[in-house]
Amino acid sequence: MKDLSMEQITNQYLDVLKELGNIGAGNATTALAQMIGCKVDMSVPQVKLLEFSELGAMVGGEEQLMVGIYLQVEGDIEGSMMFILEKSSAAHLVNKLMCGMLGVTNEEIINHEFGEMECSAMKEVGNIITGAYLNALSSLTNLKIYPSIPQLGIDMAGALLSVPAIEFGLFADKILLVQTQFSDDIELDGYFILIPDMESYEKILTALGVM
Repeated sequence: MKDLSMEQITNQYLDVLKELGNIGAGNATTALAQMIGCKVDMSVPQVKLLEFSELGAMVGGEEQLMVGIYLQVEGDIEGSMMFILEKSSAAHLVNKLMCGMLGVTNEEIINHEFGEMECSAMKEVGNIITGAYLNALSSLTNLKIYPSIPQLGIDMAGALLSVPAIEFGLFADKILLVQTQFSDDIELDGYFILIPDMESYEKILTALGVM
């Protein structure tokens, strides 16, 4: 492995990572709109390289109740990725996807409990959104990237983030966070977290012609 610190990546390549975030979020918005059958707007994504310890605060606090989709990435690059959003936002998306079959108002959604049907629908949303990011990365780099079957978790942000944190400790000292605000009739904050290993970062940046 070459000597490549995340500090170098921070200083030289953040623009490239931002471009990746923009394309991925754009793809995800288009896919989401097709999936729920209505127009979805997206704010310009905020892309940050963070210490892992800063992540909880960035997603609204470690006690914030969230839904997380977590999967492994394999192929030419390896690592893991996670898409998380507030539980109320997830319930709103699922309700849209199921054409209002949850039978709850936007006010009631905050307290709605997820059953098997809702979890299955949310996994599908996660599949499409994470797939959109991976397709963007694959298209930009011509690298083959294969996602594993996603796992779904509903818990406080701190608990959800502890899953990638264990792996993350093996890989790097910074993490790539893409925050995207989607909106149809209400605004939804979604957070996409990519944790490639260091060799994979090198492969990505080399393929993008910035190394």
